[in-house]
Amino acid sequence: MQNTTALGLYSLDYSDWRTYKTALFLVIANVIFPQIFHYFGTGAVWLPIYFFTLVGSYKYGWKVGLLTAIFSPLTSHFLFGMPAGIMLPVVMSRSAVLALVAGVVSAHFQKATLPLFALVVLCSFLLGGIPDLLIRGDLTHAWQTQLAGWPGMLLQIFGGYLVVNLGKD
Repeated sequence: MQNTTALGLYSLDYSDWRTYKTALFLVIANVIFPQIFHYFGTGAVWLPIYFFTLVGSYKYGWKVGLLTAIFSPLTSHFLFGMPAGIMLPVVMSRSAVLALVAGVVSAHFQKATLPLFALVVLCSFLLGGIPDLLIRGDLTHAWQTQLAGWPGMLLQIFGGYLVVNLGKD
């Protein structure tokens, strides 16, 4: 494990057991967190399945983020049926885009600021619609789906910033 900043941003590698321990914790959080939102019927608006993918990628690197991005939707689907099977490729690809963007931005800038979190979420918003478009073949639906999640994007920006900065080591 390489600590890259005083803030406690890391770059974990696949050969490090802490990568898998951290990803497991984040997957569990990413499975439980959406259940709270879905209980109140607001999951699709708040995009909770992406939250800990963002936090994990930004704090621990894209490799942890990518594990979280892939295994969170799969685990949630097999335990709770959400996301629905037809949505798994879309959710997993959007989550993977978020993980990669967050990990790259964190490694490049080596700091966690609100503008950087906004950049990550905006880039993920723009790039995350591409796999949706390719999978479904419907630009209007891909765009509407992305726009409907604007409260979740704000949660990712402000909540992700707070969790990463409050979680200083």
